[in-house]
Amino acid sequence: MAGTSRGGGAAVHLVAAVAGCLVGLVGGSFRWCLARAEELRGSLPGAAERLGCPVWLLPVLLTAAGAALACAIARRVPRSAGSGIQDVEAVWRGERPPGSPWLLPAKYAGGLIALGSGLVLGREGPTVHMGAVIGAEAGRRARMGAGDVTLLHTSLGGAGLAVAFTAPLGGVLFVCEEVTRVVRARLVLVTLIGTATAVGCSRLLVDGRPLFPVAAPVGPPLALLPVFLLFGAATGVVGVAYSRLVVGALAVCDRVTLVPPVARAAVIGGVVGLLLGIDPALAGGGDPLSGRLLGGEVPVVPLLAGYLVVRFVAGPLSYASGAPGGLFAPLLALGALWGALVHGLAAPLLPGAGAGTVSGAVVSAVPGAAPPSGAVVFAVLGMAALFAAVVRAPVTGLVLVVEMTGATSLLVPLLTACFAAALTADRMGCAPVYDTLRLRGARSS
Repeated sequence: MAGTSRGGGAAVHLVAAVAGCLVGLVGGSFRWCLARAEELRGSLPGAAERLGCPVWLLPVLLTAAGAALACAIARRVPRSAGSGIQDVEAVWRGERPPGSPWLLPAKYAGGLIALGSGLVLGREGPTVHMGAVIGAEAGRRARMGAGDVTLLHTSLGGAGLAVAFTAPLGGVLFVCEEVTRVVRARLVLVTLIGTATAVGCSRLLVDGRPLFPVAAPVGPPLALLPVFLLFGAATGVVGVAYSRLVVGALAVCDRVTLVPPVARAAVIGGVVGLLLGIDPALAGGGDPLSGRLLGGEVPVVPLLAGYLVVRFVAGPLSYASGAPGGLFAPLLALGALWGALVHGLAAPLLPGAGAGTVSGAVVSAVPGAAPPSGAVVFAVLGMAALFAAVVRAPVTGLVLVVEMTGATSLLVPLLTACFAAALTADRMGCAPVYDTLRLRGARSS
């Protein structure tokens, strides 16, 4: 690592605090704009009806144009393509210098267009990358050494993740467990102050409450821990398949050299737009779908399976478009679907965890009442375990999900499932997805 210089003393903490404020405002405005874009997408069926055109046509045109434009922006600023988390990791490892300030507007505009148009991408990648760029530029302008610039780049990237999910502890753990894989006092302190000011300032623009608050389910009995261990292991297999599909989709697109990248992105966008026209839950980052599942609206098993299969493919396909966008949010939605599906299939065999099994059509939780506890338990476990399997940062995934849901009563099952998922993926010889993407970027640069 390049970022261990001892110069700067308290100055680096002051710079991190000020830069964190900017990260909070930028990340908060990014989230606010994405929420407005989602509302706009929701109005497309009504607009199509008023125009007298097929209901699927406007989503196809919108998403195709958005994917093409976002890809064109990424072509002008190549480091803005994709998630950006692997770029933050590469800077920490000294494999490349921090990016130029031009990365910030490219990531903001490209990410807003790509995610706003409905591609199955997450806001956390652009927000992490923008936070890192702000941190590095703050260090440069404060005339700090290269080591402190790298330290600020990494720490403020974690602040960006905290803003994206309103998860301050998750942002700090992300820096230590995923990006740097070290725990050092100076790194932690700089990340803490940057994250605190970032999340605080973001609350001027977005709600600071948990994203998916659940009616606290009763912690399942310890006798069911073997079930959660098996569920985690199965989730590890799913995570390996998803990681390989992400990398494989990128490799396939690389081989399609006869089609210009922007045109290829437009085609991918058109496909995703068609899904959006069929059912909004099939496209987009997945937050509304996760919210529905964790709020007790559990579709029947065949519909859950359909959502899972479509989003399992649509996520890697969207990422292969080359547009700015992350993997976390779609991954969390996929994990919630997977958990709810497993619960729906296994509930008859699990009398203790099967309470609240939903059958028939979509069922909504009664206002003020606890949602189906078994479905919620497995959806929460699926989110964290799939994250652990793909990213290979089990503690970060666990804390992120707890901060987003408030489901502290599930800590022991979460620990069990995340352990099994990460161990299974590791034993299957699948590298963490961001390690693979970082090495892939190094080969292509």
